[in-house]
Amino acid sequence: MKVAVTTPNKNYDILIDELPEITLDTKVAIITNPTVSGLHLKTLLSKLNAKEVHIVTLPDGEEYKNFESINFGLDRLFDAKFDRNSVLIAFGGGVIGDMTGFMASIFLRGIKFIQIPTTLLSMVDSSVGGKTGINNKYGKNLIGAFYQPEVVYINPEFLKTLPKREFAAGMAEVIKMAVMFDKEFFKGIKNNSLSIPEIIKKSVETKADVVSQDEKEKGIRSVLNYGHTFGHVIENLTNYSTYLHGEAVAIGMVMANRLAVKLGYLTKDEEKEIKEVLKNNDLPVDYKIKDVEEFYEHFFADKKTLNNSIKFIIPNGIGNYKIVKGIDKNIIIDVLKEFN
Repeated sequence: MKVAVTTPNKNYDILIDELPEITLDTKVAIITNPTVSGLHLKTLLSKLNAKEVHIVTLPDGEEYKNFESINFGLDRLFDAKFDRNSVLIAFGGGVIGDMTGFMASIFLRGIKFIQIPTTLLSMVDSSVGGKTGINNKYGKNLIGAFYQPEVVYINPEFLKTLPKREFAAGMAEVIKMAVMFDKEFFKGIKNNSLSIPEIIKKSVETKADVVSQDEKEKGIRSVLNYGHTFGHVIENLTNYSTYLHGEAVAIGMVMANRLAVKLGYLTKDEEKEIKEVLKNNDLPVDYKIKDVEEFYEHFFADKKTLNNSIKFIIPNGIGNYKIVKGIDKNIIIDVLKEFN
């Protein structure tokens, strides 16, 4: 299965199948983490032919998505005398993909990289579209670049070793896309009538279509942040150590849905339906906000906030979206108090 991504900067393919033979006439660095390398590195090495292959292992987890990890990786590239023809391969989940892409974008002002995602979340969402970056104390993904890969190889076989919790976290991003863009897709998820390859392909097609229209998130691409505005605050307040990204997004979707109901864009029945689908996919739907004002203030560190106006992405029914700005603070506070 092949899905094409078209952007002003680069066109590339997403290939969904078993890993092909990869031949690169240059130095290659596989950027990975201990978990993925222990499970799957032999498989990748058996398919990879290159002049030199270096393995760069970064710590596993969202809390390591920072400048320290980037500097460690860049130092390994300089140690191995990588040049502008060299290639990086992101071999892992969303954290590895984001960091590898960012490293590729800044090493010698930009070298090529390939995405080989190994988690459902990275397969359906983060490996597609060229968003790269790291976190800092002010928030998530606030430092980074839009930088497209050369190709994305998605091998669903890698999911066989994925922990149940990680798989569920990926389903949050799948459900997000279905609620925003495709009611029939949502029904398929609700009824468990789709295979994993079908879910991956449909999600990738949706993401590719959005990215092709809006590479740098000036318009429709921001709709993919449904659940993320709330979810990023939750991740930041819990130091990226309590929830997986997809879990925080799931809770964020529940909060965004509550706002949508309050604003009249979503019925209570639709809100309940989305919440049930999240729960049925083993995702958390509850969160207790300790300090409502503190939570509210964290919205302003979000990179989607412009001129001190918070932008919220909410469902307009199931299968449609609404971008809302300039909402009265009291309305938002009232929503947050419902989770207090």
